Amino acid sequence: MCESTPKISIITAVRNRDDTIREAVQSLRMQTFTDVEHVVIDGASTDDTLSILKEMQTENMRVFSSPDAGIYDALNKGLRLVKGDIVGLLHSDDFYAHDNVLRAVAACFEDDNID
Repeated sequence: MCESTPKISIITAVRNRDDTIREAVQSLRMQTFTDVEHVVIDGASTDDTLSILKEMQTENMRVFSSPDAGIYDALNKGLRLVKGDIVGLLHSDDFYAHDNVLRAVAACFEDDNID
């Protein structure tokens, strides 16, 4: 068994998704598991994505915006920045199926044989 609760890092890569980013972030906020770091990598959006992210930003959310070479470049930038024990992805037009998804993920890592 784990000696402590793991920290989960979620990476969101986004570019010009002002129509969906709010729902994605809200989905993460509704999770019952709370030891979560959210790293958002924005590819220099030209719509209202950044203003929505700024409006929704909390202390556990970090937003970085700069041009990139596509989604995989953005995800790799995020991987270099996260500090969690478990890393997951939440794309800018996705949302979690229910409020206990991350709690269930964390529970899977309670076994010491999980890598």
